[in-house]
This record gives sequence, structure tokens and C-alpha cells, in this order.
Amino acid sequence: MHHEQLLTAVPPVPVRSLSELYAIAFDLAQRAAQRYGVLAERIDENFRPVRCVFDVLATREHERVDSLSAACLTACGKRPDTSDLRWTPIDLVPAVEIADIRDSSLSTPYTAWALAVRHRQRAFVFWTYVIALAEDPSIRLTAERLAGEALYDGNLLRRERRLAWRAERKIGKEDATTTHDGVAEPASAALLESLLLKDMVTWSQGVDPAQREQLMTLGGAPLPPPFPTPNDRDGAEPGDAEIEPVKRRALRRAEQLSVIYLNEADHAADQSGMELAQKLAAQSITRLAGLRRLASESGLR
Repeated sequence: MHHEQLLTAVPPVPVRSLSELYAIAFDLAQRAAQRYGVLAERIDENFRPVRCVFDVLATREHERVDSLSAACLTACGKRPDTSDLRWTPIDLVPAVEIADIRDSSLSTPYTAWALAVRHRQRAFVFWTYVIALAEDPSIRLTAERLAGEALYDGNLLRRERRLAWRAERKIGKEDATTTHDGVAEPASAALLESLLLKDMVTWSQGVDPAQREQLMTLGGAPLPPPFPTPNDRDGAEPGDAEIEPVKRRALRRAEQLSVIYLNEADHAADQSGMELAQKLAAQSITRLAGLRRLASESGLR
């Protein structure tokens, strides 16, 4: 559901000099390179396909940093200097968006390219505001060049996003999601809801009463009480070794359901369908946040 505004804030005042303009552009590129670079350095094998995307993105931003530094030296006789900043540049590559990719078990090259597209779209919008506020023709001209560069980059990234989407469809991503342990998950929301419900009931048997109460009330309706098992009758609860994979599976399924509902909202045929999917997505995201919090509190390993 990407209907939110690309920018949550706009430049507060006009840019007054070329040195200020280059300082802003340099800061934005450095921050993007740093944020992408963190994910490009991930060494876990499961993240490798996504890491490769961020390696490319980080390299592009480092090249942008070098290019801006050289252009500033030519135009202003010095390298970009943060002392020329009169306000903190808007964060075009928010840490929270990077964290979403980093923490998600469903991240793919497609989602990484899609995020990069959004970032360059955001950069284009940002520079159009700078252009609109600019009073100096040289500032306006340079900002137009930066906006054109963002637009060009966005088109290139859309091509990569499209290729990644086709590749994922080719290996059956539209029908099932294969988890890191090689188990195929169904793409049916109804079936996933049923499987998640069973996981949450099992999970609730291995936590303290307070956490069990929280688990039982997550989601749109309270969970049914679990049926007694042989362990229950013997007064024993499932061990940590049994509960840990259940927690992980529940988190994965809860996340996948959020993605399914968000996609349904994006592709709804009419207003009522979109509103229903948005409502389900909001409930699913709230549930996922609650499950993640409980998993953290109970020491998910």
C-alpha cells in the first residue's frame, strides 16, 4: 500500500548558494551510501540475493558522492562542506525502511529494487521543491540537473525491479513462498490464517500466563483455548526447543499475511475491495508487531 506521500517534509527555505546546494546533495548521497552499505555487508547466506542488490546500490551512491565532490570543486572552488548547511537535509533513505528490508524474512531482490525506486522518486520530488523555491538561476539550473539525474536513475531502477519481478514469478513466487528452510508456504490468506492460528495456540502453551493472555487477544478475535495435549495432562509445557521453531514460523506467516493484504489493497478492483484489504492489512500489521514484541520478550533465538 504505497499511497503515502513520498516526502513527509519539504525544504523549509530557499537554497542560497551553490555551495549549500552541493552540501545538501553530498549529505544525501553519503547517507544513502552508508545505509545501503550496511545491508551490502550482511554475510548470512539467506540474505545473499538481496545483499547483491544493495552492493550495487551502495556502489552507485559512492560514485554519486565522488561525482558531487568533483562538481562542487569545479563550481565553487572547494569540496562540499557541512558548514554550508543551514538546515538538516531531509532523510530520503529512512533508516526505518532499511530496517524493514533487513528484518524481513520475505525480502527479495524485487523488494530491494522497489525500495531503491521509491528513494529516487523521493529524491526527484525533493529537488523539484528546491527548484521551485530557488531564486538564483544557477541554483535552479543545478537543481534541475540533480532532479533529472534522479528521474533517470529511477527509470533504470524500475527496469531492474521489473526484471526481478519476472524472475520471481518464473520460479513460482506467485503461487507459494519458499522459506529459508526449504518449506513451501501457501499463498492463500485463508489457509495461512488457519495455520497461523494453530501456531499461536501452540506458542501460547510455552509462555507465562501474562504473555499467554497477550497472545490470546492478538488479532481480530481472541484465540480459542488450546485443546489439552498429553503434555498438558502430565503438567508439562512444551520445551524451548519445541517452541522456538513455532515462534519463527508464526512470525513468518504473520508477515506473509501482511504482505498479501497490502498487495490485495494495491490491486483491488474497486473502492470497497481496497478498503476491506486495507482494514485486513492494518489488523495484520498490528498482529505482526505484537508477535514480534512477544518473541523479543520471550527471548526468541
